[in-house]
Amino acid sequence: MRTFDVPTPDAGVMSILSAPNGDLWFTEYKANKIGRMTTEGIFTEFELPEACSSPYGLTEGPDGAIWFTELIGNRIGRITTAGVITEYDMPRAGSYPSYITAGPDGALWFTENQNNCIGRITVDGEIAEYRIPTEQSGPVGITAGADGALWFVQINGNQIGRITTAGEITEFKLPSGNARPHAIAAGAREDLWFTEWGANRIGRITCTGDITEYPIPTPSAEPHGITVDSGGEVWFAEECDQVGRFIVQYEDS
Repeated sequence: MRTFDVPTPDAGVMSILSAPNGDLWFTEYKANKIGRMTTEGIFTEFELPEACSSPYGLTEGPDGAIWFTELIGNRIGRITTAGVITEYDMPRAGSYPSYITAGPDGALWFTENQNNCIGRITVDGEIAEYRIPTEQSGPVGITAGADGALWFVQINGNQIGRITTAGEITEFKLPSGNARPHAIAAGAREDLWFTEWGANRIGRITCTGDITEYPIPTPSAEPHGITVDSGGEVWFAEECDQVGRFIVQYEDS
């Protein structure tokens, strides 16, 4: 393992993604910047126009730009590879836009943690919102599923949500109480994987809504971020300073 120091001390690096050209883009929650680094460790940082915007989630858009959320700034941002930043205000104050992902419809979809909505923004900046049936559900992570829908987790509602590109929402209750699901990623099959921060488990849900939970060996590991690699293995971050790796054994493999 190699580590690279971000130029700005105590930047509060929150989310990271790999661009097609190999560069890594990340949000600096405390430093109010969007960062970029090469795999050799060369950094470039771009400061946001407004102070205390708190950039959080990010994803690559269909337009080749990087799109990101601003928790405190209450905006959706866009940054080009040249570092040009454009921002779009949320319709409601205090929405707390959190994670964001590219949808199959050419738009970007994101969670509104405090407004209890799933948001959609076009590359032209038009925003639509879809209210979640469960009140105060606290949506956080969101990803595109293999079924053409968007899937998201509800940290307070203790559910996994599914929303079609037409805005129809379905909810699936988790078997474990107070599991506090945090992040979600599409799997190698017709499934999705998510972290259960409160239950100390990794969860799997199929596109038909079947849920399985797997306990983490380390007690109180507090799993947060999660991803699935090209080989179908699940990787997740633990608050206890560990990275977990889950080798998936499907019944027909």
